[in-house]
Amino acid sequence: MDIIREQPNTIPAPPDLFTGSAFVDVVSIGQGPSRLRALRVHFTPGARTAWHNHPLGQVLIVTDGAGRVQSRGGSVEVIRAGDTVVAAPGEWHWHGAGPESFMTHLALQEAGPDGTEASWDVHVSDSDYLGHRDARDRGPT
Repeated sequence: MDIIREQPNTIPAPPDLFTGSAFVDVVSIGQGPSRLRALRVHFTPGARTAWHNHPLGQVLIVTDGAGRVQSRGGSVEVIRAGDTVVAAPGEWHWHGAGPESFMTHLALQEAGPDGTEASWDVHVSDSDYLGHRDARDRGPT
C-alpha cells in the first residue's frame, strides 16, 4: 500500500481537447495490471471538454460547483456537487462547468488494453453547450 501525502501538480487542460480554461490534477495512474486513471478536473465558467468517449466507460463524481453534461443525442443536463455521472463504454459525451459557475469533478476511467483512455472528436459548439441544437449542429458522427 502507498500513501501519497503530496498534492499533484495542477496542469492546464489541453486546448485541443477543451473549450475555455480547465485544469487537471493527475491523482493516480494505475500501475499494471491496473489500468485505472483518476483525474481531478477544475473547470472555469463555460469551460468544457470536447466530444469524447472512453473504451471502458467513465465515472464522474462532481465535488464542487455546478456544471453540464450531455450524451450525444440527449439533452443537456445540469450536474451539481454530490452528483455521479456514469458514461457507458463508447458513449459519446461532453462535460464542463455551467455558464456562470465553476465546477470540479473526479474523473475515473480505465484505459483499454492498448492503453487508450479516450477517443476525442470536435469541440462542443456554443449551441450544444447552451442546449440549442439544430440540424446543422449534431456533434460527432
